[in-house]
Amino acid sequence: FCAWRLMNLAAFLVTVFIISLSGVLAPGPVTTAAIAMGSRNKFAGFLIGIGHVIIELPVIIILIFGAGGFLQYRWFQITVGFLGGFVLIIMAFQLFFELKRLQPQQPTAPADSPIMTGLLLSLSNPYFLLWWAAVGLNLVTQAKKLGIWALVLFALVHWLCDCTWLQILSWSSFKG
Repeated sequence: FCAWRLMNLAAFLVTVFIISLSGVLAPGPVTTAAIAMGSRNKFAGFLIGIGHVIIELPVIIILIFGAGGFLQYRWFQITVGFLGGFVLIIMAFQLFFELKRLQPQQPTAPADSPIMTGLLLSLSNPYFLLWWAAVGLNLVTQAKKLGIWALVLFALVHWLCDCTWLQILSWSSFKG
């Protein structure tokens, strides 16, 4: 029985790793920020990932306690999409108007703190909540069936994927 559970857990974690890449590798605002901030701080990607993790932890907890069904309502997904899109448009306009004030020789980061950047960009990205409502909810449900350690390991594997990829991007940008 124990070997069977261990094999199921290992297979689940491999699945988590592969599926997590569908969210991690998707280009978007967090990816762009890791590259932009990484040109000045080689650890920016990891710190942006920490901000992202701070947002994901409550999402995972909410899904564990059964609010996942709420996230699957079409009206909720549309609302999140519009609100997230609206915030991204506002941020784009702010960036555009800041470009006029910046000196070409002195580029600045989109935010002072990579952690805050990870927080804000994760919250404002409609793809983030849609991924958790569809893919993430399914993974949390599978993890719940395997037990508390599966939930903990699921979160750790997923966050390791996030932080590692963002760190690779920022390190590459710093070196390039």
